[in-house]
Amino acid sequence: MSDTPAQDAPKGDMAALAKGGRTNFFGFLLRLAARLPFLFIAGRLYGADALGRFASALVVVELIALVCSMGEKRGLAQRLTEGEDIHPANLVFDGMLLALLFSGVAAAILWFFPTPMFPSGEYAFLDKLLVIAIPAYALTEILLAAQAYRYDIATTVRARAIVEPWTISIMAGVFFYVVPLRESGLALAYIASIYAGLLAASWPFLRTYGLPHHWKPHPIHMGKMTAKALPLATADAIEWGTRRLDIFILGFFAAPAAVGIYYVAQQVASLPQKLKTSFEPILGPVITRNLKDKNYGAIARQVAQVGFWIVAAQAGIALALGVPGEAVMGLVGPNFVGGTGALAFLLAAEVVAATAVVSEAALVYVARKRNLAISLGTIALQAVLTVGAIMLVEKMGYGEPFKAAGAALALMLALGAASLVKAWLLSHILGHRVNNWRWALVWAAAPAILVGYLATLMPEWAELIIGIPLILGTYGWVIWHRGFGPEDRVLFRKNIGGDRTTET
Repeated sequence: MSDTPAQDAPKGDMAALAKGGRTNFFGFLLRLAARLPFLFIAGRLYGADALGRFASALVVVELIALVCSMGEKRGLAQRLTEGEDIHPANLVFDGMLLALLFSGVAAAILWFFPTPMFPSGEYAFLDKLLVIAIPAYALTEILLAAQAYRYDIATTVRARAIVEPWTISIMAGVFFYVVPLRESGLALAYIASIYAGLLAASWPFLRTYGLPHHWKPHPIHMGKMTAKALPLATADAIEWGTRRLDIFILGFFAAPAAVGIYYVAQQVASLPQKLKTSFEPILGPVITRNLKDKNYGAIARQVAQVGFWIVAAQAGIALALGVPGEAVMGLVGPNFVGGTGALAFLLAAEVVAATAVVSEAALVYVARKRNLAISLGTIALQAVLTVGAIMLVEKMGYGEPFKAAGAALALMLALGAASLVKAWLLSHILGHRVNNWRWALVWAAAPAILVGYLATLMPEWAELIIGIPLILGTYGWVIWHRGFGPEDRVLFRKNIGGDRTTET
């Protein structure tokens, strides 16, 4: 048998990954432009207390919605790959039906028992409407995963980076000036954004897959599908939960205002997180196809390559947002500057977590149970470290901002441990080393930090308008010349069909 297809496949896979990376970097810039107006509106108009209550409710709503999507964000790629003899729309609608059933039940329970969403007991009647976002959120996850299987990342960018954030920003401002709705303005704006995102995902999906053909859901088949999806759904929930457990715990140990400040820091820090999570839908199809061909070396190279791309981009963004952190947090309001320490640790956490995320993209297919065990251990470690850090801060007599910083530090340490363990496990299973660390990251970070320090000496407006681009520019120039080789620069070339891929 000729080995030409085997050589062409990795090149085609890397092309798809590079295209997804370019699209998602553009998506990151759009998210940055859209997220900041919402944080500004929520912080300046609604205040830290209202934002804290909203954040606590959102933790429960989004976690349940993610669980109700039954792991289809990554599991759908495997089902579509294995079910080539079944109409693709039928497979997608199987997952959507399950998600709708589970999310409907969950929403009904939360409607009658809203305490998990509002542990403080402070909420308006309209705030309870947050539960209707659960089905829409779950269905959107599945539709976007289906599009990603066809290498359509533009739909994800459009829904998540344009439609949802701009809808919540605009509607939050509108509802604030509608006096009867002001108290629940943030909740209603969020609901509007989720349903707008669902509509933005539905139209491309119907054009790509169409409607099901002779679709007849069977209870036994759906039951088997549920059982198979549970480990993946649980892993998804745990991975997502590590980014929200800190808010949940802070809700018990800190004032609502502190939770609101932490939420703002988390929202800023989660911007670079989108760079890695949006690679997952592209990694899924690429990995499942290589697993089918038992091409383990290609999987290891792809995971390491994408991992370096993500770490390199996240490190630059973390420096650009973290060094002038006081000015960034001050944009939302003077009361939020105390969250600068939390912001710094959260940005660092996103960098160290990249290895765990890209490793997990393969582990969910080759070692689901072991990956789940590691994820459970990670969230348990985070819980212990978070509670310990907060109690230590209280014992030492420091204020609320230090509690937020302690929670962020705990997250960083837990995610760092997860990255080490998951990368080692994947290397062991594939028989090939998986390592995305390069010393060039240090050489690029050093001058960027120096430039950032000099930028902090400028007025706050100049620190943001001039300092952030200077930090990014300095970091980018060094990482391009000292860290990026020919295989890395594929990320920035649109036409790579004629490029030669070096096999090692």
